[in-house]
Amino acid sequence: MDNMADRVNRSSRSARDSGARPTGDARRDRWRKHRIARRAEFVEAALRALDEHGPDVGMEDVAAAAGVTKPVLYRHFDDKADLYLALGRRGTEMLFARLIPAINAELAPLPRIRMALDAFFSVIEEHPNLYHLLARKSFGDRPVDADVVAEDKQLIATALTALLGDYMRMLNMDSGAAEPWAHGIVGMVQNTGEWWLEKRTMSRDSVVEYLTQIIWAAIDGLTRQHGIVLDPDKPLDANKVVTLKRTPVSPEQTGEPS
Repeated sequence: MDNMADRVNRSSRSARDSGARPTGDARRDRWRKHRIARRAEFVEAALRALDEHGPDVGMEDVAAAAGVTKPVLYRHFDDKADLYLALGRRGTEMLFARLIPAINAELAPLPRIRMALDAFFSVIEEHPNLYHLLARKSFGDRPVDADVVAEDKQLIATALTALLGDYMRMLNMDSGAAEPWAHGIVGMVQNTGEWWLEKRTMSRDSVVEYLTQIIWAAIDGLTRQHGIVLDPDKPLDANKVVTLKRTPVSPEQTGEPS
């Protein structure tokens, strides 16, 4: 199975950019692009099937949503686990397409935090069944030996550690706190997201605002302990950003024989 960084780095590419390099064989290259496009279409069909049937969706539901038979579906996916991982990659792609620009926005601290939180909550609000499917690590009646949610959580925490560390060093603070802080923030947001998806006792805007205030209060409290007072509505002197390296999707991940 792919390691976490490889999987998420590949997921950050769009389907348009994820094709393998040309081989010099025009016919083979056309076939490869066709298979990549068809596989992407089936993943989108799987998302539609998830919306309709929930996390208990089966391969027959995906095939019906795609307008094909199950044997056709299995020409592009080895098994349920393969489709599950493709859904995981698609989910990560959607999340990072919104989250990374939000985290890197040249905004004041408070609106930057708010924008990043809204990016996460907007994705899970739009695709709650996908999140539930990935969180429970099963597809239909079959467990899957992968934890996409935990992998994404780890990657986000790692990126946030680097971001917080950069700011803490800029402010002449001990950056050793960045890693536990990052994991604490990510864990809080994920747990709150799971609670919110289940209960829906408030609007997305409300839960985002509450979390924004909690996270800012923690940051403000820590900086004040070091004699530093930050204006939550004024951009900081330097805009530190998160950068993720992107690697091509391997032939195995696009259904293309190596």
